[in-house]
Amino acid sequence: MAAASSPATAPSSFPSARAHKPTLLSLRVSTKLRATSSADPPPAFRSATAFAPATVANLGPGFDFLGCAVADASLSLGDTVTATLDPTLPAGAVAISAITSPSRPSLADRLSRDPLRNCAGIAAVAALRALGVRSHGVSLSLAKGLPLGSGLGSSAASAAAAAKAVDALFGSLLPRDALVLTGLESEKAVSGFHADNIAPAILGGFVMVRSYDPFCLVSLPCPPALRLCFVLVTPDFEAPTSKMRAALPKNIAMGHHVRNSSQAAALVAGVLQGDAALIGSAMSSDFIVEPTRAPLIPGMAAVKAAALEAGALGCTISGAGPTAVAVIEGEEKGEEVARRMIDAFLSVGKLKATATVAQLDRAGARVISTSNLE
Repeated sequence: MAAASSPATAPSSFPSARAHKPTLLSLRVSTKLRATSSADPPPAFRSATAFAPATVANLGPGFDFLGCAVADASLSLGDTVTATLDPTLPAGAVAISAITSPSRPSLADRLSRDPLRNCAGIAAVAALRALGVRSHGVSLSLAKGLPLGSGLGSSAASAAAAAKAVDALFGSLLPRDALVLTGLESEKAVSGFHADNIAPAILGGFVMVRSYDPFCLVSLPCPPALRLCFVLVTPDFEAPTSKMRAALPKNIAMGHHVRNSSQAAALVAGVLQGDAALIGSAMSSDFIVEPTRAPLIPGMAAVKAAALEAGALGCTISGAGPTAVAVIEGEEKGEEVARRMIDAFLSVGKLKATATVAQLDRAGARVISTSNLE
């Protein structure tokens, strides 16, 4: 692996931001950050490792304003970042020391180790700035569990894990809204100013972006008894977000706008009520984005039909694709639904595909290990 590039240094000053005000369901935050205090916070650990889950953005009719976090029991469906104090680095600097991808070894070579060109690096720099760290350098080790261009929030998972790990390194001082903003700095640089991946990657569960100006997030609590599962089928096909966004219609008929708005409202109601059937039905009823993107993913229409015929409650494109996501209640039908979707990708789209049955991840980014100061 090539040597790490020059570290990125966090500026010492920060634009002002609204103070964090805990509320039951929503977070109203400025789109700018500031240091949490004027004092340089001392490190709490020598290193901290954080995991951030995959995410399903849009959820059908909720383009750019709805998303949820999903993970499997082994925590392989997501990215992991270890942040370590590095005395060899300039104060306030970030470097990427290693990138690995256990399930996709070739993926690591495609990712830049320049911290200003890597999602984890950008988020880590933003986290150091938000914390006001000026006396320590930090190196990152990134383990990619998600493929690129899959529609599973790969960039957001890297950013969320990095922000969480850096924050933990200095005592977990940042409120959750500030963590979202550090991740959003990365998303802005990579895929645009939209938070429907990064917000659930950090907060967990279902999250709605109520507005971007002012930036306001609403967490959507669903009943604990809801046994919602997601069948995620990813074909051997890359769908860059930029290409999939370019395909979107420039003008939308009023009727389609009304229908999509009502389906998005129904989806939110289904989440709050714990109604899996309503969630699935609403997810399947996107009349604007899915019709323009599905033809760009070979076999997608057949995959959706196969999922519904196999008993899925709903099916749509995850994020920008090409992953297809089907909703089921409980895991009992997961294997059969996955098999039928894989077969459809192969027979109609001529694409090999892999499947994972995941659960709703209610925790979001979390610290999974720490190493004490010596």
